[in-house]
Amino acid sequence: MPNNPEEPLIFSDVNKYFVSHNRRITALENITFKLEPGKVTGLVGPDAAGKTTLMRLAAGLLLPDNGSIQVLGQDIKHHALQIQSQISYMPQRFGLYEDLSVQENLDLYADLQNVSHDQRQQHYQDLMQMTGLRPFATRMAGKLSGGMKQKLGLACSLLRTPQLMILDEPTVGVDPVSRRELWEIIYQQVKTNRMTVLLSTAYLDEAERCDDVILLHEGKLLEQGPPQQFTQSVAGQTFTLEAPDKPLRELQTELNKNANIIDTLVESDRIRILCKAGQPLDQKLLQQQFGNIIIQSVQPRFEDAFVIRLKTKEVSTTRLNSLAQVHSGNLSEDMILTRNLVRRFGDFTAVNNVSFAVKRGEIFGLLGANGAGKSTTFRMLCGLLPTSEGEAIVAGHDLRTAAADARSRIGYMAQRFSLYGNLSVSQNLRFFARAYGLNRNEQNQQIEWALDTFELQNYHDSNADELSLGYKQRLSFAAALMHQPDILFLDEPTSGVDPIARREFWQRTHALASLGVTILVTTHFMEEANYCDHLVIMANGNVLAEGTPQDMKNLARNHDHPNPTMEDAFIHLIEQQTETA
Repeated sequence: MPNNPEEPLIFSDVNKYFVSHNRRITALENITFKLEPGKVTGLVGPDAAGKTTLMRLAAGLLLPDNGSIQVLGQDIKHHALQIQSQISYMPQRFGLYEDLSVQENLDLYADLQNVSHDQRQQHYQDLMQMTGLRPFATRMAGKLSGGMKQKLGLACSLLRTPQLMILDEPTVGVDPVSRRELWEIIYQQVKTNRMTVLLSTAYLDEAERCDDVILLHEGKLLEQGPPQQFTQSVAGQTFTLEAPDKPLRELQTELNKNANIIDTLVESDRIRILCKAGQPLDQKLLQQQFGNIIIQSVQPRFEDAFVIRLKTKEVSTTRLNSLAQVHSGNLSEDMILTRNLVRRFGDFTAVNNVSFAVKRGEIFGLLGANGAGKSTTFRMLCGLLPTSEGEAIVAGHDLRTAAADARSRIGYMAQRFSLYGNLSVSQNLRFFARAYGLNRNEQNQQIEWALDTFELQNYHDSNADELSLGYKQRLSFAAALMHQPDILFLDEPTSGVDPIARREFWQRTHALASLGVTILVTTHFMEEANYCDHLVIMANGNVLAEGTPQDMKNLARNHDHPNPTMEDAFIHLIEQQTETA
């Protein structure tokens, strides 16, 4: 490709290798593409696809082993420092200084980026207005919500107006309202300054918002094009199935045995199905097999195209069946019950009179914007934080008087997985088995079960830090189940995980629920709210709404949104609460 200063980024036959344990690992192989100026290009792919490596190469933080990279018409090998002064790069964990205020962080990055004092005040004013951070200028960065931290990181990256902005998963762990605000900031910059943006994301609904998409897999570029090109390639292959008389999770298990079906997802009151090309669902045959069912053809999504290109196998959940006898019981039993739950931190009320009940075998979603109080509620129910007022009963035990007994009946999967990075997979499993009080024979039995059930055998000697994010998730999930708990607490378990790993996770989660395990999950990914049986949405420590996913969507249905998504419903409820506050 010719050297053209108008083309912001060009990769030509780029290879990048790393050495680990005396083995050469190919991170990127013969990567060739270019970005169109003034456009937003999404970079997507499963874990370990090479996305972060590609972005670090584009930012001049790594150099290619073979091939060439042109940034703004300059060769990265010879002009890395000059290029870095003309672009902005926001990594996954942007380096905010948490003991400095919002304004002090801006001042520091303005110094680092050599922004002249004459330009700063106007930049500050514009950025504070754009990000909504002006009322928080004196607040310590460490005291900001996740969404505010991401907006501050973006503001620091925009102190000088770059020609090329590189953003590595800027919306991971951010609630839908903040995600929308971040996208508005990005497109405002593109429109106002004709900025070019390369953005990686684990949320495929975000990929659909991009002008162009690059799909990576195992270090190779599989395809580049507008999202519509991907979506149209699976036209006629997507359906929904409703079965009023049959449990959807049982039906999903049966459908997954159909050779013509590539993928299934339980979504609220129906199952979404992705079929092989040229193999539409035979409604008459399925009605003979399952009785009263309703099948409808639906529009494909970008995620369908992603799955059809990258899904290679079905997840086996049969080994989870060994939990069935442990969790057999009355499905009408309340396994989690809260009445007027309150938590105060000094004069600040983080949770205010929250009440709800979770039945045995139910998947219950706890949703809310950053700072809504859901994490505080979650921690109280895990026995990690005492209540200020109210009642919390978990697995039949009052947390005020029998927290230890309740904790012995629950499994907990933390947002960052809480694994010991310097221990192997097997050593992590043994540690958690011991912590849960299993004897030696039980430990050995459960470790073997976990390695087999979560397909970790090939990694049993690998340190946890060496695993991809998807495999870390599997290991953390397995560790939480070592003592066969009645209740499983999942704190944003799929944050940053690619869609294939996310699907595997939810298949296992649904299988556990069908065996009688009660599951309480927090998530910022609104599509996952559809997978819950019941949920509450919180804001400012209060419950805004409670019901099924369909109930939430019905609240947002109007003339302008006849078929609202869960994200539409969430944003509608949050905005409604803000207007009346």
